[in-house]
Amino acid sequence: MGILDKKVVLVTGTGGGMGRVAALVFAREGARIVGVDIQDDGNAETAELVHRAGGEMTNIAPVDLTDQEQVHRMADAAAGAYGGLDVVYNNAAMQRFGAMPDFSVEDWHATVAGELDIPFFVSKYTWPHLVRRGGGVIINVASEAGLIAGSTPPMVAHTAANAGVIGMTRQLALEGAPHNIRAVAISPGPVLTPASDRDLGDNQTMRDAITSKTLLKRFARPEEIIELAAFLASDRASFITGANYPVDGGASAW
Repeated sequence: MGILDKKVVLVTGTGGGMGRVAALVFAREGARIVGVDIQDDGNAETAELVHRAGGEMTNIAPVDLTDQEQVHRMADAAAGAYGGLDVVYNNAAMQRFGAMPDFSVEDWHATVAGELDIPFFVSKYTWPHLVRRGGGVIINVASEAGLIAGSTPPMVAHTAANAGVIGMTRQLALEGAPHNIRAVAISPGPVLTPASDRDLGDNQTMRDAITSKTLLKRFARPEEIIELAAFLASDRASFITGANYPVDGGASAW
C-alpha cells in the first residue's frame, strides 16, 4: 500500500514535465489520477505511462485553465471520474519574463492569468467537491520567486504572481479548516525538466547563472519536488496546513 492509497488526485499540467512526474509518483503511491492539460497528445502519453506502470489515470484534455468556464466543467468531470476528489495539485502555470520598465502590460496580464488565475479557478471550482468529500488537500505549486527576487531571467510578474499564490494558500487554509480542507504551497527553485533542458541547450553560462543563488549549485530533479508533494497530500501530513515549503537548494536562505 502507498501513502495515497485509494485517494483521487487531480493534477493540472500533466502533459509533460513536472505534472507528468507528479502523475507517476502519486499513482505509484496508490492514487487514482485525473490529469488535465491543454495538450491532448502529451496528456494521453502521460496516461499511457501511468497505465503501463500499473496505475489509473483519467485524461481530461484539452482544457484551457485560464478560462473559468472550461475549468468549471473540468472540475465537475474530474470529480465524476472516480466519484469524488481528495487532493488538488495545482501544478499548471504559464509565465513570461522580462525586466522593468520594458515588460509589457500584455505580458504582465498573461503571467498573472497563467500563474495566479489558474490555481484560483481550479481551487474555486473543485472546492465544493472537496467539501462534499468531507475534506481534502489543495497543494499549490508556487516558486522561490514568491520569496526572493531574481535577475536571471528578470521576473517582475513571476515574483508578484507567485507571492500571490503563497498568500492565497494561507487564506485557503484559513477558510478550508472548518471543512477539513488543508492547503499547502511548495516553492521550488530551479528544476531541470526536459523542456528547460532543451531550451538551455549547451549554454553553460546561463545554467550557472540560474543555479548560482542555490547553495547546492545545481538544478533540482522533478522527483525532489514531487516526493514532498506526495507526503503533503497524504494523511501523514494531517497537521500541516497554511504553510509554504521552499525546495530551492537553499536559495532563499541568503
